[in-house]
Amino acid sequence: MERIPLGDADDADLLARHVAGEADAFGELVRRHRDRLWAVALRTLGDREEAADAVQDALVSAFRAAHTFRGQSAVTTWLHRITVNACLDRARRAASRRTAAVADEENFEALLEPHESAEAPAERGELHRELIAALATLPAEQRAALVLVDMQGYPVAEAAAVLAVPEGTVKSRCARGRARLLPLLTHLRAGGGADRAGPGGGRNRTEGTSVPPAGTEQGGGDHR
Repeated sequence: MERIPLGDADDADLLARHVAGEADAFGELVRRHRDRLWAVALRTLGDREEAADAVQDALVSAFRAAHTFRGQSAVTTWLHRITVNACLDRARRAASRRTAAVADEENFEALLEPHESAEAPAERGELHRELIAALATLPAEQRAALVLVDMQGYPVAEAAAVLAVPEGTVKSRCARGRARLLPLLTHLRAGGGADRAGPGGGRNRTEGTSVPPAGTEQGGGDHR
């Protein structure tokens, strides 16, 4: 039987072919998913160099651990879980020495959506800067949950699979994170800028949900 070209193979087949020794199979997986992995890492860590290192660490880990994949989740979920774990490891290590996020314009610009980075008006840029700076004040676990759900648009169930925690824990982390962000961003809501401040474009995005009032979601007992 003729082998399906790499570009037409599904993710699980690519991973299996990588495990079997096909040289370019893992590279095709990286090509498909690196943009989203990079976006999650950059928004979780708020630093280009840290994000690049986290993605590199994650891809090396995935390359070496591909034989352990058992198909209990989608390959993309597995890749995102490895990437988020790499980010959280770096965020925890950096917590004691970092006092501010996104300190320079180059780093900030990279957090914008690609189609907005050059054309976004100054007002939107300032709103976005404040949102990202506020996000960076959250504990790493809350930040990762909000990045996945509110910025990347993952359904709660999929974010839970990525983070390897119950759905209630994701809801709790998001609710607590939003409650912490609310006092920092109230002036943006009052000015009608809260919805515009978020990067947007995710599958879950709806008007008025960037920073909902505290307690709008119920969830498990995670307090981080």
